[in-house]
Amino acid sequence: MHEPAPKSPLATRFRGFLPVVVDVETGGVNAQTDALLEIAAVLIGMDYKGYLYPTRTIGCHVQPFPDAKLEPASMAVNKIDPHHPFRFAVPEAEALRTVFKAVRNAVKDTGCSRAILVGHNASFDLSFVNAAVNRNSIKRNPFHPFSSFDTVTLAALAFGQTVLARSLEAAGIPWNEREAHSAIYDAECTANLFCHIVNRWKELGNWIP
Repeated sequence: MHEPAPKSPLATRFRGFLPVVVDVETGGVNAQTDALLEIAAVLIGMDYKGYLYPTRTIGCHVQPFPDAKLEPASMAVNKIDPHHPFRFAVPEAEALRTVFKAVRNAVKDTGCSRAILVGHNASFDLSFVNAAVNRNSIKRNPFHPFSSFDTVTLAALAFGQTVLARSLEAAGIPWNEREAHSAIYDAECTANLFCHIVNRWKELGNWIP
């Protein structure tokens, strides 16, 4: 008989949930009708002292699904050319499989029970992930379907800020406006912010592994 691997401290930090930071870039704000154009996920680890840190980033450029809307206001912000050949974009189903496989492996490796999405305005990102899952009949979604951790709320508590750039500035984390609105860049900045706030809470003596 094989002994099960001992759980990492991360498996007990958030009631068995593995926090995974996700950012999406889209063609609008309606998850049912507007295109998913980029998705990035940052996996989170924990060191032996109980501090969180980003471990790995997975990102995909995504082809708009058939008849997806591209709202001019949103495209002006993200400046994505969805049909540029050098995007090397993949279909939604392939992008989800790539991200979900990495997340499922991380859940298993850490001894967690499920992933939970972390985002800046997390409900927005989760709504687009769930809509893409439904469109593509994905059966193995590693994320909790409706719960999430929102760094807007955490930053408002910690710094009195809700905008990502201002929250990062308050935390002393660099922010480059020229790189903003890239799913990978925004996800990595959000991951740094999430880890900073949770680690600061630990330093204040409010959680001991």
